[in-house]
Amino acid sequence: MPRSYRYLHYDVFTDHVFGGNQLAVVLDGRGLSTETMQAIAKEMNFSETTFVLPPEQDGTDVRMRIFTPGQELPMAGHPTIGSTFALARSGVIARGRDRFVFGLGVGPVPVDLTWKGDDLIFAWMTQPTPAFAEPMGDRAMAAAALSVPAGAIAGTGLPVQIVSAGVPFLFVPLTTRSAVDNASVNRGALDDLLTAAGGGAHGVFLFSAERAADRATVYSRMFAPEIGVAEDPATGVASGPLGCYLVRHKVVPPERAGAMLSLQGVKMGRPSHVHISVEVEKGEISRVRVGGESVLAGEGTLYI
Repeated sequence: MPRSYRYLHYDVFTDHVFGGNQLAVVLDGRGLSTETMQAIAKEMNFSETTFVLPPEQDGTDVRMRIFTPGQELPMAGHPTIGSTFALARSGVIARGRDRFVFGLGVGPVPVDLTWKGDDLIFAWMTQPTPAFAEPMGDRAMAAAALSVPAGAIAGTGLPVQIVSAGVPFLFVPLTTRSAVDNASVNRGALDDLLTAAGGGAHGVFLFSAERAADRATVYSRMFAPEIGVAEDPATGVASGPLGCYLVRHKVVPPERAGAMLSLQGVKMGRPSHVHISVEVEKGEISRVRVGGESVLAGEGTLYI
């Protein structure tokens, strides 16, 4: 007889259903092989699916594995935030608790919790301090990979650069929100770009610091077709490094770095509000957090 596995479907980095980034959370993944977890993630076809397991390391509350439709990730942002809400709803996280620690592929990852009565209303994920690679010199290669004019990158005066807070991404600045919206992936050129960049980037994250009435700090998109994600509505694990990039290159001054907002997924019709907090001490980045809301969109049972 097949075993049953309950899962919750959340929309993450949004306050309403059908926005943000979709996530499936398998609340008890015991008994599932790595191959079956990967098959489930492919079946769900969300950017990520998570599997909650008993803790394996002192100081953690659970072990959690994260899969895209194409591969397992050591760490990810929207799965961590969304799974926090799922575990609070299912009672694994006790009401009113102010911190919960996930054991991920990169080690312990703490999440700070904000409650309103019995309801979890916000979660902040702490990410590792960033590692910056050397900037790429060839902006034209990035422009070709994203099908944008070379001037849309060069005009920013900012570098094309890999930054990682556990998972590396290649960051590409663009002059306007319109340029971000008009970008499209040239798959062969993108593969060449990521190879030339080195550093094992999991995708390319493009953004504009052009301000608008929504007051977002940056307007962004992320493409990672090589791991099965054609475009991601919200990329929390890239948003911490994005905030660090903005601080390092003086797009955002240190005194405003604690309250940044990345507006992602608009072009996909799934606007996502990713909050970013970067703390700076004596000129150095000392703490990186990414946070947001999540909304339950559904639930179900898998039979395997």
